[in-house]
Amino acid sequence: MEILFYRYNNICEPDLIQTFTDFGITVCTEETEMTDKHVSPQQCALRLTQWLTEHSFAFVFSINFFPAISYTCNRFKVPYVCWSVDSPVPELFSNALKNEWNRIFLFDHAQYQSFHPVNPGRIFYLPLAANVKRWERAVLGMTEKDFAGYGGDVSFVGSLYTEKCRYDRLLHAQPLPAGTDAAAAACTGLSEHTRGFVDGLIEAQLKVYGCNFIANALTDRVIREITEVDPDFYRGGDTYTDTGRYLTAHQYIGIKLAAVERERTLNRLAEHFQVNLYTRSDTSALPKVHCKGPALTLTQMPKIFHASRINLNITMRPIETGLSQRIWDVLGCGGFLLTNWQAEIPEYFEIGRELETYESMEELEQKVRYYLSHEDERIEIALNGYEKVAALHTYEIRVAEMIRVLNSLL
Repeated sequence: MEILFYRYNNICEPDLIQTFTDFGITVCTEETEMTDKHVSPQQCALRLTQWLTEHSFAFVFSINFFPAISYTCNRFKVPYVCWSVDSPVPELFSNALKNEWNRIFLFDHAQYQSFHPVNPGRIFYLPLAANVKRWERAVLGMTEKDFAGYGGDVSFVGSLYTEKCRYDRLLHAQPLPAGTDAAAAACTGLSEHTRGFVDGLIEAQLKVYGCNFIANALTDRVIREITEVDPDFYRGGDTYTDTGRYLTAHQYIGIKLAAVERERTLNRLAEHFQVNLYTRSDTSALPKVHCKGPALTLTQMPKIFHASRINLNITMRPIETGLSQRIWDVLGCGGFLLTNWQAEIPEYFEIGRELETYESMEELEQKVRYYLSHEDERIEIALNGYEKVAALHTYEIRVAEMIRVLNSLL
């Protein structure tokens, strides 16, 4: 079997390529977008057409959904298989989602429930996974120097989302007084009404775990103002429904919420504990956090997870129920994980035995203090979590499930 893997340099791509290869599948790779991030949909379709004209692929695969690939595969009657690993993904609103030759896998069950009705029978739920073999190779040779250099009481690896926050860009203009209409706001910035509404919504959502109510709480006025103020708002001329509410909630307010939540959480913990942060983001608002700079994903990150006493995960709220990649990777490295509660966690892990969760800042503080002083219990939980992931949640198991679904559709 031969497949074409369309790459754009997502961190999951090497793991999937290796897994496909281990399954005896020949993998050809289209890599133009790895070096040229300005590839247009037309160029993507042209490159794909050249491949499909010259080869007979069993399917074309990508991480996340590319409408241009879907349309091209549909024209050639070749299955297009993609695994969505992010949220939000605006491209899922493209009419291409309805194509007959799609085989789309979504990692967040809430995301799956939203999009499955658009193309029933061709959209599936598939949680993320860990490349345990890769992480084992990275951590088994760790030295005492590695443990000293990468260890710590509490570690967090990830973006602070300040550099990715579209909502903040809308705040730079001078705010208009309450009562300003959206047309005027589009020329200058968000009104005081919208700023206050969003601030209040963020404060309310920060107090609630496991239930994302931002989209339902938005008013038409706030949605209209944000969509009109930002000239780069994703409008997509090829969408099957209005994207305003979803993208305002997830791509604007959801990302802003992630930035606020991560900054507050890290600052609060740093008041009482040693907190190490590995990130490329601006850390000037975290005076007591030990900011270590970025960590290399394949070599340094697994050592941090393995050596740290507590690895913190703060799931961004646009991931409504699903388990982020960080959860699988920490456990796959044999690290102890303390994560915010997500609705899907009990489906895969036993809380208190294979990982730990929190549902408030007070509970987070209490559990950090408890597990720093209960080393044997912490180590046992980390081992149990590793064994669960190694046995049931590897890329081999996910790809096998993917292929089973594909075979059932033939």
